[in-house]
Amino acid sequence: MQAFTNVRLLTARLELRPLSLGDAEHLLGIYSDPEFMRYWSSKPWTHIDQAVALIENDRRELAAGEHLRLGVYLRNQGRLIGTCSLFNLNEGCRRAEIGYGIARTHWRRGYMLEAVGAVISFAFSELRLHRLEADIDPRNEGSARGLERLGFIREGLLRERWIVGEEVSDSALYGLLDREWSPAAHLR
Repeated sequence: MQAFTNVRLLTARLELRPLSLGDAEHLLGIYSDPEFMRYWSSKPWTHIDQAVALIENDRRELAAGEHLRLGVYLRNQGRLIGTCSLFNLNEGCRRAEIGYGIARTHWRRGYMLEAVGAVISFAFSELRLHRLEADIDPRNEGSARGLERLGFIREGLLRERWIVGEEVSDSALYGLLDREWSPAAHLR
């Protein structure tokens, strides 16, 4: 895979670009929110070192083309409001998983559709991927609706896949093929 250090995606309201160390406090603010982390596969963050470690790890993985995590920024303010990722890239099968999260203060404004739509377009056009997959907690109805609006199809359920703290949860699996993608899907 190619290096991802210079990837920049623009939408009508957002800029997606690699995180910098200057984003650590905002990132901690997002990932320390228990409501934001409710359906995540880990507990809420508690220390700035977690944000710094993620950003530093991302730098290495971006340079190696192993993982693409982009910060989602409001274009008119330059403020970090979330992240969107392509990970578990499989070059031979032209497949990757997609993940995303938008700060709770920015929910229900269409930012997730806009950001994920831009990353999907990049994955299919620039990276020439054939398939994208998403793994979400089936109780996260907003995320499920968003994926379906983007054209993803629910393909299965993995029972009791995650244990975070003392809570056991399932995973709903979604897939999207390049031939099913409509670039205007995230604008609906």
